[in-house]
Amino acid sequence: MLLVKVGVVIPAAGQGKRMGAPINKQFLLLAGRPILSHTLDIFEESDYVEEIVIVCSQADRRRIEELVRQEGFKKVSAIVLGGKERQESVFAGLKAISPSIERVAVHDGARPLLTCFQLDCFLAETEKFRAALMAVPVKDTIKLIDESGRVQETPPRNLLRAIQTPQVFERKLLAEAHEKALEAGYLATDDGALVEWLGYPVHTLPGSTENIKITTPEDLVFATSILEKRKKEKEMIRVGIGFDVHALVEGRPLILGGVEIPYTKGLMGHSDADVVTHALMDALLGALALGDIGQHFPDTDEAYRGISSLKLLEQVMKLIVQEGYGIGNVDCIIMAQKPKLAPYLPSIRESLSKALQTKVENVSVKATTTEKLGFVGREEGISSQVIVSLRKTTF
Repeated sequence: MLLVKVGVVIPAAGQGKRMGAPINKQFLLLAGRPILSHTLDIFEESDYVEEIVIVCSQADRRRIEELVRQEGFKKVSAIVLGGKERQESVFAGLKAISPSIERVAVHDGARPLLTCFQLDCFLAETEKFRAALMAVPVKDTIKLIDESGRVQETPPRNLLRAIQTPQVFERKLLAEAHEKALEAGYLATDDGALVEWLGYPVHTLPGSTENIKITTPEDLVFATSILEKRKKEKEMIRVGIGFDVHALVEGRPLILGGVEIPYTKGLMGHSDADVVTHALMDALLGALALGDIGQHFPDTDEAYRGISSLKLLEQVMKLIVQEGYGIGNVDCIIMAQKPKLAPYLPSIRESLSKALQTKVENVSVKATTTEKLGFVGREEGISSQVIVSLRKTTF
């Protein structure tokens, strides 16, 4: 999926009185670096983020400017002054985003444990919504009380969510919400609530219990333990191999890696017979011992007749993410006597990298003939073999 480039507003103007520290909590050290540096890392790394605007207090401005310069955060386009309330600060940051940016994400400066992989998956899912929030189910029973403390209602826990950031919005919608709230004197606790107040639908998408906002000294201890755990988990790598073959026939399009290749023949199959994507899916499933594509998408099921294999790949990727893994790298080889595939390999790499929600440099695609040997050499079919590595992520 081709994502619209996103501008990010990071409110970092709060004083963090509950932390009990003599300095803004954004500058407290987490694993040897300021909390704000970890937060900026997330968005600096993402290919989908075009620019970052930091909102701060006058007292912290020079220090943040120095932090950005020293750590080389190239996507930070502006550092602007905030207001007394978070809502004022976000609005100031929104105004500083370049006019060409159509979608805006708002993320707390003191929420440094989101991963780039989680962010990119979230941004991909939010493209279908005008307003979307990252959220997690609540663990405790929640009671609605009156001013005296008497319980008025116990909402069903399965319908309750704890809201996190990032929160992503269509830029015009968020601007309208802030402008009208300012006119009406309405103050909300987050940007999603502003859009709700206007009467527009707001959607939630799964977040991470590790995506905490550092508010108290205990949070800092917890955040440190999470980073230590992640450091160990980086060593956890799984590898899978996949192979597939399909016959060449007249009257079918030739689809390889989601790209249609001009040719007089195509591959026979129940779906679009994308031999490369099929081998890739088997490699992914095999890496985590989750079976094969025949088990997940049987050719006896009419729901998969003629379906794009990229849609099936999206379902496989959801399984991979649910297991707590992300793409390390992918190496594909396509064996075809004809047609010549070299001109199409860059497009296939781009197509697969988008479906896998990873950078294109993590995906290798090569093509070879079999020197006219075997069924491939006789131009009876095309085969593909894929090796993948998966790295442990945290969800």
